[in-house]
Amino acid sequence: MFKRSSSSLAGAALCGSLLVSGCANHLSQRSEHEERIERKLLDHSFQIDVGEPKTLELPQRRVRIHELKTFDITEYDVTRHYDRYTPYQPWREIYEIPLGAVAIVAGVGANVVNVLTFGSLPDSVTKDWLNYGIAGINPFMNVPSHGRAQQNLAGIDEVQRDHRIEHSSLPWSESPVEVRAGKDTDELNTDRNGVLRVNLLDSPFAEKDLSRVTQLSLKVEDEQTHVQASASLPLSKSLRGKLIEAHDLIYDDLEDDEVSQWVHRVKRLSELGLEEEASELEQSLIEMTRNDPQLQHEFLKSLARDAGRLVAVPVGSE
Repeated sequence: MFKRSSSSLAGAALCGSLLVSGCANHLSQRSEHEERIERKLLDHSFQIDVGEPKTLELPQRRVRIHELKTFDITEYDVTRHYDRYTPYQPWREIYEIPLGAVAIVAGVGANVVNVLTFGSLPDSVTKDWLNYGIAGINPFMNVPSHGRAQQNLAGIDEVQRDHRIEHSSLPWSESPVEVRAGKDTDELNTDRNGVLRVNLLDSPFAEKDLSRVTQLSLKVEDEQTHVQASASLPLSKSLRGKLIEAHDLIYDDLEDDEVSQWVHRVKRLSELGLEEEASELEQSLIEMTRNDPQLQHEFLKSLARDAGRLVAVPVGSE
């Protein structure tokens, strides 16, 4: 008797469980397709081009820096498969059972008509109505509903599409470069093209005594990977001898000088072989005298007569 009672309790528990949980109504499987690319870094380095000549003879130099990387590239086509189902909710049976009965009657009638019309009705009427009705009258299953559908990942298929080695060379754009001159170290930044503009007559070098500095040491480093590279830029002895005089010619006070002194400064820079600096000083003096046309004319006339330099006046400076 005890065994019969236990069996009855187990059966009741099973029926109760089915009644509460119900059965999921499975829908058609759904798939998602995507491309996946794996990039594995094989090599990372820097290329520092200090330009020609290797020894710095003039105060200004453009140093080009590139970041070089080699990647192992693998491309995959990925397909994810999802099982879809309508979760069971018992309270929906209140309206699904009567609607299911109606759908079965309508489906049977539609199939009779379909036979008489030699299969002219679509499957959405003949088959889907019956399927809806059968699911509807089943108290342990809800009818299929795409709006309430849930999904589980059923599997992933990956197919390799391509495999290659890829090289890249990009400018070390707007990034820091460590520059050491003797015992002093400064951090300069490249421009967006990866060019470091070194000017020994401009900050931070203008304030230093470079007469005993034989070379500039350049160093770049990626802070994430700690990959680094270095290069040296030797300074010629003749250049080091010119820097102090050239600095005074450019930066000593201009406003208290006579026009003849202005011309002397420009002419002397040209004689030192610093033509770019001479031209920059010319343009600065022309800009400084733009509000005094008479003084500007006198300066330009003296440049032509005493230094043999014919300068074009920028538009708007006259």
